[in-house]
Amino acid sequence: MDAPDLVIIGGGAAGLAAAIAAGERTAGRRMMLLDGAKSLGAKILVSGGGRCNVSHDTVTAGDFFGNRRIIKNVLAAWTVQDTIRWFAGMGVELKREPTGKLFPVGDKARTVLDALLARCHDLHVDIQTARHVSRIERADGGFTIHSSGGPIIAKTVILATGGRSLPKSGSDGSGYALARAVGHSVTRTAPALVPLMLRETMFHARLSGLSQEVTLTTVVDGKPVDLRRGSLLWTHFGVSGPVVMDASRFWTLALEQGVQADVYANLLPDWTAESVRDWFRAEAAGSPRRSLAKTLALLVPERLAEAVCAFLHAEPGRATAQVPRAEREQVLDALVRLPLPVTGDRGWNHAEVTAGGVPLEEINYRTMESKLAPGLYVIGEMLDCDGRIGGFNFQWAWATGYLAGCASTAVPA
Repeated sequence: MDAPDLVIIGGGAAGLAAAIAAGERTAGRRMMLLDGAKSLGAKILVSGGGRCNVSHDTVTAGDFFGNRRIIKNVLAAWTVQDTIRWFAGMGVELKREPTGKLFPVGDKARTVLDALLARCHDLHVDIQTARHVSRIERADGGFTIHSSGGPIIAKTVILATGGRSLPKSGSDGSGYALARAVGHSVTRTAPALVPLMLRETMFHARLSGLSQEVTLTTVVDGKPVDLRRGSLLWTHFGVSGPVVMDASRFWTLALEQGVQADVYANLLPDWTAESVRDWFRAEAAGSPRRSLAKTLALLVPERLAEAVCAFLHAEPGRATAQVPRAEREQVLDALVRLPLPVTGDRGWNHAEVTAGGVPLEEINYRTMESKLAPGLYVIGEMLDCDGRIGGFNFQWAWATGYLAGCASTAVPA
């Protein structure tokens, strides 16, 4: 069997996009896609609650963490409109939800995966599953890929193995060793878009299922590094929800670096400490006999008001006018700056994406080709770029996969 001209290692979103882009521009060149899993697309199938949040109607570099100058150029080369047209060409129409998220009209992730696989089949991409790649070496005019099915010689290689999130899907971080073997560095990696666990003595368990709008502030090594507003979900283990998922990377990376990180929640995102004190004094004057918890329940859910009081050893049934000043100040402070005692994240099995990876500065952003190993391309979650929740990471996968797939066909056969 002749050596393939192009081997794509990894059959997730980015790898499939690269295979399709390359296949549509190939004139008689042989392409092979290798993946260690028995079947492709596990992450696609579980994303968006099984609906697959394909992209977002507005995507900017500000929606990502990493070198935003480079990210901006990549996103400009393959836009959201390109993604919409691309999927429409494969028979998958997308719809926009009020949040801006784009989903397949039928709300089934299987539709997205089936379309990608069908297109690869039409383009004669040689997909080989259950084929784990253990090592890659530079060879004369190309690369030697050592896999569970034997060595493969290829002129061009695209690395699309994913990061470390959801390892059961096949993305166990092994691709980083492949990148290092050809000279790349890899920044510290940590779970991102991951729920956070709180100390058991916190009141989260009694609020499990309650969702509310908050502002989260993350402080690392004594300095505020992130401030964002969104929906927080109290759970039996701690906190989740979009605002927590987006902020989680700062806590997990700090942990990885051995630096202190603290997270604070403003349960009244439109209020300041001063404004809530003024409000409380007015309420105490107007309704002095109303209980502390009932008064606070005018601003936050009553379950939360009672939980905060109990946590701070303040009597929730005490008449507002009789609440001691120190007790009152402590409760009001907690409403606008509640320390969340994070003890850990839920780990790689619950993380939606990886923070860290191969530095973007080591890649030609116009083509996704390695600056250190010509003929090698690195795409998707392997790169040091992670987006916020809402379809942004898929857009990154489609964009980098498309650029690499197109550029890889320009290598002389």
